[in-house]
Amino acid sequence: MLHKSRTNVYDFHFHVIFVTKYRKQIFTTKQLRDDMKAIMKKVAHNNDVTIEHIEVMPDHLHLMISFKPKEAPSNVVKSLKGASARWWFKQYPETKKKLWGGHLWSPSFFIATCGNVSKDIVASYIESQMERRAQKENGLL
Repeated sequence: MLHKSRTNVYDFHFHVIFVTKYRKQIFTTKQLRDDMKAIMKKVAHNNDVTIEHIEVMPDHLHLMISFKPKEAPSNVVKSLKGASARWWFKQYPETKKKLWGGHLWSPSFFIATCGNVSKDIVASYIESQMERRAQKENGLL
């Protein structure tokens, strides 16, 4: 899908993963995962980032995002992590007690570009995370 702005046309996608501090399982229910998805979508919209796919796991999340080429990927991730943590703690202040130092996200992250061919594979991978986790828990994988 081509993205168009006043000064450029682009078609690139990034697979981003970031984890909770100390991999604490914070998003343990469907409601908590859905709330984080909603927060992340608001934050992305406010930062002119397009979330194409998202999956929230108990201790990390996967995103496939696209943003304007003038933005540095590390700055985009920093904005997403910082704002989502602030919104999360407003909605769930008791979560801070579970996290040493009160930080929601680990300072590290994974990011990779997706080519047009592998984009569908990454999207499928992201969308299958909860199903794969359930299969693992039930001894099917």
